[in-house]
Amino acid sequence: MTTARPWPLGVEGIAYGGDYNPEQWPREVRREDVELMREAGVNLVSVAIFAWATLEPREGEYDFGWLDEVMDDLAEAGIKVALATATASPPPWLTSRHPEILPVTEDGTVLGQGGRQAYAVSSPLLREYALRMTRVMAERYGEHPALALWHVDNELGCHVPHDFSDHAALAFRGWLQRRYGSIEELNHAWGTAFWSQRYDSFEEILPPRAAPTYANPTQQLDFARFSSDELLTHYRALRDVLREITPQVPITTNLMLSSATKWMDYFSWADDLDLVANDHYLIAAEPRGQIELALAADLSRGVAGGDPWILMEHSTSAVNWQPRNRAKGRGEMLRNSLSHVARGADGIMFFQWRQSRAGAEKFHSAMVPHAGRDTDVWRGTLALGRALEALAPVRGSRVLSRVAIVMDYPSWWASELDSHPTQALRYSEELLRWYTAFWDLGIGVDMVPAGTDVTGYELVLAPTLYTVGEQDAERLAEAARAGSQVVITFFSGIVDENEHVYLGGYPGAFRDLLGVRTEEFHPLLEGEVHHLDDGTGADLWSEKTHLEGAEVVRSWADGPLHGWPAVTRHAVGEGAAWYVAARPSAEGLEALVGEIVAAAGVEPAVPGLHRDVEAVRRFAEDGTTYLFVLNHSDRDQVVQVNGRELLTGTEADGAFTVHAGAVAVIQES
Repeated sequence: MTTARPWPLGVEGIAYGGDYNPEQWPREVRREDVELMREAGVNLVSVAIFAWATLEPREGEYDFGWLDEVMDDLAEAGIKVALATATASPPPWLTSRHPEILPVTEDGTVLGQGGRQAYAVSSPLLREYALRMTRVMAERYGEHPALALWHVDNELGCHVPHDFSDHAALAFRGWLQRRYGSIEELNHAWGTAFWSQRYDSFEEILPPRAAPTYANPTQQLDFARFSSDELLTHYRALRDVLREITPQVPITTNLMLSSATKWMDYFSWADDLDLVANDHYLIAAEPRGQIELALAADLSRGVAGGDPWILMEHSTSAVNWQPRNRAKGRGEMLRNSLSHVARGADGIMFFQWRQSRAGAEKFHSAMVPHAGRDTDVWRGTLALGRALEALAPVRGSRVLSRVAIVMDYPSWWASELDSHPTQALRYSEELLRWYTAFWDLGIGVDMVPAGTDVTGYELVLAPTLYTVGEQDAERLAEAARAGSQVVITFFSGIVDENEHVYLGGYPGAFRDLLGVRTEEFHPLLEGEVHHLDDGTGADLWSEKTHLEGAEVVRSWADGPLHGWPAVTRHAVGEGAAWYVAARPSAEGLEALVGEIVAAAGVEPAVPGLHRDVEAVRRFAEDGTTYLFVLNHSDRDQVVQVNGRELLTGTEADGAFTVHAGAVAVIQES
């Protein structure tokens, strides 16, 4: 199947490999690496991500001998390279000579050399050096037979999503001038009549640095928008150099799509990526981390617009940066990897190929561990390579869902600002809670940005869509009128794009759609739980809601709002709009989602599975379907399916057993 996005040149089947850092190893180890890669079935590695100081040990003096050798060895072995611009971490000679390129925190602390990403993304001098290095890399390796993909920088914004330096202040002013056109428009948008904040010129404006009390909320929101855009601008600048010199080579950068990465609006980055690449790591303390993993994979597919994408990094086992770094259990590496494939990834890669002997990430697992080949990790590396080779026919197929979840980064940023009804609200928690309810019912979802035409979905969820424009709100109303079950959760539709409250009662932009009017919020105190009339509990949130055409689905059974609506449903056109003005318990939420799913006529991919067994289908252009069944439970699962199981080559004829901890991929007949 052909897709709208290009693929790494010369990479057949599912891409498999990881970050390769040969500058850390002598020649004899690098020779062994190539042989081990061939044994494991590796066909794509990322090279030179953190190699700037090695490639340019002194300004203007380059040492490319080792990289030339590595590129040649990989090409001879038939292994393709995602070659980095080598700009992810400036060398010490640059930061010591030009400390003005270092980033600055909100309170004025300068972040120094010694880690990585020690640069202010708005610094013109940093940009000049990074562009020069990018050009040098492109001119030297642009025609190399190993080159399959350009990898720009690395995890942009990972450590410094917001820079408050003078460089950032100047760039922020320029961004604001382009956004508003005049200082009068900015004053209106920011509501500067409050607290005597009126500006007379753009030159008076600073980033929202540490202040005596709450900073202007629209200033904070705009700085978040600017910071995301500024990181994207840096990516574009480097990309444009690569495109000028090597227009035939696709270009990407590794995003960090998850429920934990807040500050980059990746939907706004999508059109600038030739293909979407993501990094994702499980949180060891989360007992059902596979659910958040699936959310991140669905989000990656959403940013890719449904096209196949690459998992650029994940871990073979433990990481090094969490408080307690748990090793993965038997089969977990394979399940994690194939869960991403099930949700549209056509490339599975790791950080990193060979585990480092020194440095901050030496205890981060790798495809080749410290203990070498006689290890479960290496055996897992080999097994995954064989599995991905068997799944080559899956490449290019797509996931088709009947449920959409609206994911909106500006609402994430704005809903968690200070001076709100509760400071306990966490957008990502609400997103994951609802996602988990769909997961437990076996219902797959698409993640889409606000403003998307969602009329093709039977069910659309907008959790905490706090800041929303009238046109984006109308998109959801259109879906309801066309027959969708549209679900809006509390603290949605409250403000417009400028953080101005919609007057006349909450939930503002969605009042007519939902057929309700809230006069006042009643957030719950820490530890406080009230009950709904279905017997389940609810915490965090309640509100005094009047019916204006809607019907009651759940009401409060106790507390100060006893008898008032907590969940409502409003018939709209061919569909309906549900308002959830409470935060039900997990049990209550799953029951509610079950009712909404039934009203939408949506069924799981495979009915009757254990809640810790996920089933996802990918659909090929020729009509072939691939059913992924991933058993995260400790018991065998029988699935009713007919076809050929690709990982083992066995036939599935009716009742097919997927063993505890195992994965099956059935090409259905």
